[in-house]
Amino acid sequence: MTDHLTPNASSASPAGRYRWTICSLLFAATTINYIDRQILGILAPDLQRAIGWSEIEYGYIVMAFQAAYAIGLPLFGRFIDRYGTKLGYSLSILGWSLAAMGHALATSAFSFGVARVFLGFSEAGNFPSSIKTIAEWFPKKERALATGIFNSGANIGAVVAPATVPFLAEHYGWYGAFIATGALGFIWIVFWVFLYDRPEESKRLREAELTYIQSDREEVTSEKIPMGVLLKHRETWAFVLGKFLTDPIWWFYLYWLPKFLHTQYGLTLTDLGLPLIAVYTMTTVGSIGGGWFSSHLIAGGGEINRSRKIVMLVCALLVVPIVFMTGSSYLWNAVAFIGLAAAAHQGWSANLFTLVSDIFPKKAVGSVVGLGGMAGSVGGMLFAATAGYLLEWTGSYMTLFYIAASSYLIALAVIQLLVPKIKPLESF
Repeated sequence: MTDHLTPNASSASPAGRYRWTICSLLFAATTINYIDRQILGILAPDLQRAIGWSEIEYGYIVMAFQAAYAIGLPLFGRFIDRYGTKLGYSLSILGWSLAAMGHALATSAFSFGVARVFLGFSEAGNFPSSIKTIAEWFPKKERALATGIFNSGANIGAVVAPATVPFLAEHYGWYGAFIATGALGFIWIVFWVFLYDRPEESKRLREAELTYIQSDREEVTSEKIPMGVLLKHRETWAFVLGKFLTDPIWWFYLYWLPKFLHTQYGLTLTDLGLPLIAVYTMTTVGSIGGGWFSSHLIAGGGEINRSRKIVMLVCALLVVPIVFMTGSSYLWNAVAFIGLAAAAHQGWSANLFTLVSDIFPKKAVGSVVGLGGMAGSVGGMLFAATAGYLLEWTGSYMTLFYIAASSYLIALAVIQLLVPKIKPLESF
């Protein structure tokens, strides 16, 4: 097999758009996922004063989420590969919606940590489910774009949260904000159960669109691939290490950006909305743009290997300027540099996720994404602990931003070393 599209695949015309309805469901779920995830970071400055936790304790609360997320990712990945995304995704969002609402019962750093454990474990089903669904519902030349679109839900969620959470907290208390946002997932489940089936089983999908979706797919089997077999492949480790090195940076933006803006520029809860909306609006452009760019290069005849890595290199370089904002006394300079770096992360992430479906058969996608997500969460745990102690001891974010600036170039070098050429594995 080659790493570019066959003539038949490239000439197939899309006859129908139902696959984009499925993509919109993934986008909506990811939006809800990040609203429920982001709300703690937005309320953190006020909760820190009300409850009295230290920077180190806040780091531990973040670690609790990431530890549970790390454990949940491979478990959900295997569950989804075995039982399918319809059931797996439904159980995931049901669990995280209940856990998100459960934050309203927390009264201490410890109880917030417990709530984050349940949220982290159940939210772990989101990305394995979404990436596997993209692999099932889209031909390779559209996967990066589809991934970028659904992954942009993370940014929309991070925009919606600062636009709504301060209002909810001001009028209904912080506990009311957790309950209101947590309830959104129950609405999504109804649409998911009603609209989603595998393409071969969907009664809403036209035969011509099914043919287009399957134009470059491998044969689907029910055989499961043991985890030990996956870990023998360098390609698995390329994705795992790529996530380990770069996911912590996104977690850092998500959980510490409101605190950074509060500490550095004195922003209150009601002041945070506009800067956070600006940052995460930029990341939406980065997510969709990064996915579109590599899909555009491939659709124009470019090799998958070259197209993906060019875009990932561009994204890695766009993160580097974040080091220039460490000494800036102007709020909107900081917003611009952080927004650019966060947008580049999402463009990077869209292509990194797509590597899995470029390389692995669909029967392994959920498992590999779960492994990579677990590695990213472990990296996030280590980064959270480091951030908590550094901020407690020094009060400075400078070292953390320097780490962020260099992580993507290091990760790309590791990926290139382990996978010099992206192509489907033939040994399964």
